[in-house]
Amino acid sequence: MRVVIQRVLQASVSIQQKVHSQISNGLLLLVGFEQQDTVEDINWLSNKISKLRIFNDEKGQMNQSVIDIEGQILVVSQFTLHAKTKKGNRPSFILAAKPEKAKVFYQQFIHQLSKDTGLNIKTGEFGADMQISLCNSGPVTILIDSKNRE
Repeated sequence: MRVVIQRVLQASVSIQQKVHSQISNGLLLLVGFEQQDTVEDINWLSNKISKLRIFNDEKGQMNQSVIDIEGQILVVSQFTLHAKTKKGNRPSFILAAKPEKAKVFYQQFIHQLSKDTGLNIKTGEFGADMQISLCNSGPVTILIDSKNRE
């Protein structure tokens, strides 16, 4: 499971030129699932993200979590995070979870993240063609892979 975490001042998801979801100060999470992912990956990443101290405290130090700042979270499924580009010029998505599994894991991740943070999680629409708009704060962008827990 891979997630791109972006600290944002605002973010929104539009589908067919209509705003589907939007947040103010918080996190935009682009999340991709692979065939080998398990519920353990979901739980580990949700716990990590909910406690990740990437928001500034009163001294300007990254020392607060999204919970601490009472921020918001927008989660968007993005299978292209598992693109393989080693051969040729067309990305391969062979490692990405099939839509049936990915959709279930997407819903489980949202539920777990809500449970871990106590927040109402905003979402994109699984499988839809979406347009993402954001104002990255910092900029702060972090990539986490549950298979490579650095």
